Amino acid sequence: MGRACRRVAVVGAGWAGLAAAVQASADGHAVTLFEMASHVGGRARSVAIEGLALDNGQHILLGAYSETLRLMRLVGVDPEQLLQRRPLELLYPDGSGLRLPRGNAHLAFAWAVARRRGWRWRERAALLVQALGWLRNGMRNPGVGTVGQLCAVLPQRVRAELIDPLCIAALNTPSADADATVFLRVLADGLFGGRGSSDLLLPAAGLSQLLPQPALHWLERQGATLRLKHRVQAIATGVRSAWSVDGCEFDAAILACSASEAARLASPLNAPWSARAQSLTHEPIATVYLRRTRPLTAPMVALHSGAEQPAQFAFDLGLLGQHPGLAAFVVSGARHWIDRGLPALASAVQRQAAHDLRGSFDDRPEIVHSTIERRATFACVPALARPPAKVAPCLWAAGDYVDGPYPATLEGAVRSGVGAARAAQAA
Repeated sequence: MGRACRRVAVVGAGWAGLAAAVQASADGHAVTLFEMASHVGGRARSVAIEGLALDNGQHILLGAYSETLRLMRLVGVDPEQLLQRRPLELLYPDGSGLRLPRGNAHLAFAWAVARRRGWRWRERAALLVQALGWLRNGMRNPGVGTVGQLCAVLPQRVRAELIDPLCIAALNTPSADADATVFLRVLADGLFGGRGSSDLLLPAAGLSQLLPQPALHWLERQGATLRLKHRVQAIATGVRSAWSVDGCEFDAAILACSASEAARLASPLNAPWSARAQSLTHEPIATVYLRRTRPLTAPMVALHSGAEQPAQFAFDLGLLGQHPGLAAFVVSGARHWIDRGLPALASAVQRQAAHDLRGSFDDRPEIVHSTIERRATFACVPALARPPAKVAPCLWAAGDYVDGPYPATLEGAVRSGVGAARAAQAA
């Protein structure tokens, strides 16, 4: 039985919007993609800086990112070529940390904790007992609010060197404020999922090459209408179809723009939904690119962060096959640095690199570029009322902020986009 072709408008060409457009087009619908910028990719794209294609923020993927990997293959990208797959590592410059071997996820975690250098046996045992309790409870929240409360019984060193870095990397929210339920879901699907689900997939190419540009070219080949540099002004009830988007009629529409932009467009149609989207608070992420003299000990290195040591992770872009001699330092949860300014943050990272990674950096390494995404992710706090996917009949929202089990990640954005497209197909 054939499927009727519908006219579907997708507003926004970030990862969620591209996922929605690709899925709707693959389902046989006529897609029009609107994007206010001249480029696609949203907050996860490559930017030309002094002759270099640098990402506007560092992202890692996990083996558990099944929808993102499926979509990459659908638009003609081979993930094995553009992603460097490594067993999960959370290693510090001195070589201490957690390194999971391949194999059964539960056994790999237990083996890695048992062999973790630098912890006393009581600290390792406490983490294993706690993790076993979470697993026996089905990775469900035992009734606490924050990750800090969830892990309060763990030794301070375990929290500082494992829980806090995992939490800030996954949720971009400090463990004292982060939602325990979402954290456990991330651990369940990533750390304790199926074989290979915890693997790190580190980009060996710019973010734009992973999905945004290939998806755009694929949509062009499928005959989709692409309207870049077009900010949608209004969505209203259509005359002969469900919705009119800036005067063009569509059978279904998907708001895949930012939460604030979606709230603006949805306000006349569903004021409570708009208010919920507008009420979200956000956490910034900063990235500082430094020139290194020698390679880091691994493509991704964890760092001990503090008040004057802002970065939690460093990525060697040379070891990742991107930019020889360049390293990217990531500062998640960078809210308190906004008032101090980006130059002060870059200088602090410069000092941190020279001190903590002195084997790879000069006393005053060159700052190549620094940037901060002020609204990088929503603050993933307990009891957060995220807006639902459905806004109105035949009108859906897609984005990493839309209600769902995951924090603001690339996989969360892609899944929401695919979900909205499939909802349009089923409506």
